[in-house]
Order: sequence, then C-alpha cells, then structure tokens
Amino acid sequence: MHDLVLPDAAPSGVMHPLVARLIAELGWPLLGNRSDLAEFTSRPGAHCLLVPGDAKRNLETPDAAVVLPELRMAFQHAFDCAVVGDAIEAQLREETRALRTPAFLFYRDGVFLGAIEKIRDWDDYIARTTHILTAKG
Repeated sequence: MHDLVLPDAAPSGVMHPLVARLIAELGWPLLGNRSDLAEFTSRPGAHCLLVPGDAKRNLETPDAAVVLPELRMAFQHAFDCAVVGDAIEAQLREETRALRTPAFLFYRDGVFLGAIEKIRDWDDYIARTTHILTAKG
C-alpha cells in the first residue's frame, strides 16, 4: 500500500501485536537507540533487523512479523534477529537506503550486508537471503 515512507514522517508509535510478540514471546531485542543497534549488530555472526514501519499505514507489517521467524528457521538459525524501534527507524532506513517498509536489514560483524524490502514471494526471500548471507561484507 505505502511503498515509501519519507524519513521525516512520524511513525504512529503503535506496535502491531505480531511485532510485539517477537519481543515478548521470542525474546528478540527491541533496538531503541543507536547504542543498542551498534552493540547488537557488532556481535559476531549474522543478524537480521526487522524494520516494521508504521503498522497503522502499512498492511504488510504483520506479514513481515510472521515471515521473518519462518525465514530464520529455514536458514537453521544462521542469523539472530531484533526489532528496530521507532526512535531510530527513520535514520537507519536512510543510512541503509532501505526506505520501503517493512524491511529486513542484514548485518555481519557490524557491517551492513543488504536489505529485503516489502513482502515478497517465499522463493524470493530464500534467494535474496542466500545471496546476502554469502556476500562478503
């Protein structure tokens, strides 16, 4: 529905229940500031950040919250996951040029590897994730 949310657009501040579930039930950290982001992405290994976008305006946000845990399982937990909070979302999207939400941002050892924006076909997720995870950072 909304392919592009401008970085200065204010998010609604309302977290969709399926996104909240990732934090509450699956134990994924909520990255609320730059320090949290740096600490999480600089850990050894691969990481994927869910940038949910504004759930009130973006009908794909709940789908992304369901897809990412399944994608992680399909890759046999080859990466860990976190949710990007509203406070840093716009700046992070601008830095990574992943302006369309929801988005999955991949990092390895503190280096941004690539992004998958918007909801896609499952085969596309598999192909793109494979490409991103095998790329040299």
